[in-house]
Amino acid sequence: MSVRGYVPGVWDLFHIGHLNILRRAREECDVLVIGAVTDDIVEATKGNRPVIPLAERMEILASLSLVDEVVLDDCTSDKMPMWQRVGFDVLFKGDDWRGTPKGAVLEASMAAVGARVVYFPYTHGTTSTILRQFIEAHG
Repeated sequence: MSVRGYVPGVWDLFHIGHLNILRRAREECDVLVIGAVTDDIVEATKGNRPVIPLAERMEILASLSLVDEVVLDDCTSDKMPMWQRVGFDVLFKGDDWRGTPKGAVLEASMAAVGARVVYFPYTHGTTSTILRQFIEAHG
């Protein structure tokens, strides 16, 4: 039976941390679907809009051989609507969610429909936040 994986994210200023999570996810599923979170959701949850517009982020992701499908993710931390649309077996997240209240809610909602949540180590050193700060300081 084929395992369908899902990785939601902003994917702004694509960097090595993004590549690491996609490589790890690809190893654990047969079909890898990537959700690109909309600019409005990013602004509402993080306080600023992505540097790279949604259409361009989706095009970058779709060009990667690791990725089977790219979908628009217009949900906040509740991924049940995305599970209903995509029908994934496993959702991959950075381990900064592990052991948090939002992680517990996510795990419970996914377990209710038979999907697992798998956490990967968060890549320290290069992050979109650090890149954004550098651009703003040197822009």
